[in-house]
Formats: sequence, C-alpha cells, structure tokens
Amino acid sequence: MEVEVKLRLPDSASHQKLCSLLSPFHAKTLIQENVFFDGSNSELSSNLAVLRLRFSNINNNTDNPHSVLSLKAKPVISDGISRAEEVEEPLDSTLARACIAEPWRLLSVDSSSIIRRVKDEFGMGERGKGLVCLGGFRNVRAVFEWQGLKLEVDETGYDFGTCYEVECESADPERVKRLIERLLEENGIGFSYSEMSKFAIFRSGKLPS
Repeated sequence: MEVEVKLRLPDSASHQKLCSLLSPFHAKTLIQENVFFDGSNSELSSNLAVLRLRFSNINNNTDNPHSVLSLKAKPVISDGISRAEEVEEPLDSTLARACIAEPWRLLSVDSSSIIRRVKDEFGMGERGKGLVCLGGFRNVRAVFEWQGLKLEVDETGYDFGTCYEVECESADPERVKRLIERLLEENGIGFSYSEMSKFAIFRSGKLPS
C-alpha cells in the first residue's frame, strides 16, 4: 500500500517560491515521462487499476533513462492523503519504448509479475483482449530531503495545462501533512488538498478547478 500526502499548489509562482525555500535541501531533479495503458475494452480502468510505464532522467541527463512498470489499484484520496495498492518493477528502457508503439509487447514480458497479474485478474491476453496505449504526460519532480522526509515538488505538464503539487510518502501521513502545511502557511504559500490523481486529471482532459 502506497500512502502519500498530496497538496496542490495554486500556480507557478507558488511552486517557484517553495522550490527556492527548499533549495538548501535539494537532492535531485527527475524528468519523468508517464505513459499509460488499458485494455481495449477498458478492462483495467473499469476495475480501478492503472498500468503505467515511467521513464526517468536525472537532472536532464537523457542518457540511459530508468524505466519502471507499475500497477496501481483501488486508489482513494481524501483530505490530501492518497492510498493505493502499488507494485513496481524495472523494465528495460528499449523494450519499454517499443511497448508504447506496440502495446502487445507488454503482454509478452513473461518474467513480469505485474503482467502475470494483469493477465490473471483482468483477462488481458485472452482472445480479443489486448492492451492499448492511452498516451500520458511529462512531470518535472524536484526532490528535497527535509526534516527527515523526502518531499517531491512536481510540475506536471498536460496537453491542456500545468499542475503543481507537493507529495510525500509516509507511514504517518497525518503528522507529515501537518508539517508540510505549517511550512507552507509560515511562508505565505497557498495550497489546497489534492482531490484527483495525476492519472485522473489526465483522463478528464482538464485541470481541476
């Protein structure tokens, strides 16, 4: 179970102010490309499951991007705290790129426990049940090591606009949420509780109001 605090920042100015404030604690910046897949008849999304390939480069270094396959299920987000079942596995980046153009290749990765689960639970790979690529979005993630926490400050670029968010994974999300809220409030940075996942925003085709 992945448990994350997710607070939405209202605009670019708030995002820049937070990043400047946290700059002494900067660990790395990840340039992420997120690409999603579903069954041709929405077999995954209709069961609240999300299959994602993520490519990550550190500090704009485009050499040998790290690629990860993940499956998220049963997401719930409430009062700025997100909970979801999540499994992740590394995947060869060359193969991962090929799967975007030819999604059927994903179902041929027999070594993947995620793909086995997708086949077993959702019937993918059976007659007439293939994968389709839904597209995706780009995310710039600045990672800060602050107060013993790993804060991730995101600038997420969709075709229809940009969202800003601060995230932190924790087993004690209520305490962490209070810490982050205090940091933002004491420095005059506006925020609200995130109500949708990035994937849900992508699928809606519009920025949250």
